[in-house]
Amino acid sequence: LLELFLRNVSVAYENVILHHEIEGSQRDMLFMLVDSIETNSQETGQHVRRVAEYCRLIASGIGLSEREVEIIEIASPLHDFGKIGIPDNILHKPGKLDSEEWEVMKTHARMGHELLNKSEREILKAAAVIAGQHHEHWNGNGYPDGLRGKQIHIYARIVAVADVFDALGSQRCYKEAWEIDEIIAYITEQRGGQFDPELIDWVLTNIDSMKQVRVAYPDTA
Repeated sequence: LLELFLRNVSVAYENVILHHEIEGSQRDMLFMLVDSIETNSQETGQHVRRVAEYCRLIASGIGLSEREVEIIEIASPLHDFGKIGIPDNILHKPGKLDSEEWEVMKTHARMGHELLNKSEREILKAAAVIAGQHHEHWNGNGYPDGLRGKQIHIYARIVAVADVFDALGSQRCYKEAWEIDEIIAYITEQRGGQFDPELIDWVLTNIDSMKQVRVAYPDTA
């Protein structure tokens, strides 16, 4: 079933690239496929939509090419693909994970990379890099490989900011949603620590555009 799911995702993503259709029914189909992962991990389909939109804004804002912007927008929803291999009792735990559970949770990054990297398709290759590196930190204190600075692919650095920005502002079974001022304070504190300073500078300068994404894609009850 996992191989079939991966093949279906691959075909859907490739169709978007071949036909240059990032809007409409095909894009909705992609988010429906990824939503099956996010639902199992207590996230929402709107989370991956918002992450994709944040990535598009940031990538375009820092001057990546139109092609690179398109790639990260389409590939970014698969950042947590590896969570399909994490046991439900860990994914759904309402409180803080203990040290052993956290070590299991951290395996989702490498697992996502290994699964997605089996494809030769350009978008899924990019998604593999994102899945494997989006928990690496600019200062080298992330996982799974302790990469630092520009050793981390720019796609993964962008997704890291987008994912955390959205997750902090979202209610989960284990936490309440943060207010925007709290989110700004956190990402500012982590500038040069968890996050690429250049990306944080762009986000802070364009915070109104970031806030509009949640307005456009609110969580539903």
